[in-house]
Amino acid sequence: MPSPQYNRALIKVSGEALMGDKAFGHDLATIERICGEIAEVTRLGIEVCLVVGGGNIFRGVQAAAQGMERASADYMGMLATVMNAIALQNCLERQGVETRVLSAIQMMEVCEPYIRRRAIQHMQRGRVVICAAGTGNPFFTTDTAAALRAVEMNCDVMLKGTQVDGVYDADPKKVPNAKRFDTLTYHDVLAKDLKVMDAAAISLSRENNLPILVFSMQTPGQFAKVLCGEGTFTIIKD
Repeated sequence: MPSPQYNRALIKVSGEALMGDKAFGHDLATIERICGEIAEVTRLGIEVCLVVGGGNIFRGVQAAAQGMERASADYMGMLATVMNAIALQNCLERQGVETRVLSAIQMMEVCEPYIRRRAIQHMQRGRVVICAAGTGNPFFTTDTAAALRAVEMNCDVMLKGTQVDGVYDADPKKVPNAKRFDTLTYHDVLAKDLKVMDAAAISLSRENNLPILVFSMQTPGQFAKVLCGEGTFTIIKD
């Protein structure tokens, strides 16, 4: 495999990605596979941090749409991300990867509080940093949290693992002739209303020249290949 093109990378892992074929919760085989991909990347010498979602357990937006007060629903979603972070930590450490879970909501008995300088030091020491609880504020998605953490921790790139191999102009599972893009600008994503990440995450990435790589988490080995400039992916940059 060619040499990595990035030294420090953040990957956004959605809660739904941890479900596998289940309708709720965790699929341990899927989590093992995802963690194996992350372990492979660390062996390339790339510093890695994760931001994990909680949609496999609780989605604040959906609960708010059903009548729950939005801020309370979002806090419940943040707690779900902490559960997912601990699951990923357990699996990674069983594969020999040292990790730290850092939460934007303090819960000292469970994990460390998120402190930017501490997070950077952990990565410099070869640990995978798993960021949980989003930004710690309601009304912000984990997409926005991922962009924020990537910028804060001086990451070279942010990755979004999905069920398809890049960004399309329509859902390729529903539209067989949907067009896949190799390269997009941030403006393209916003102007075309492409459902990659929310507008706040795209805008924050644009303001800080943070490239976004969108690839398939379903294809074995893709995480490492994409960081080496190989494989199939869409890159979003100016």
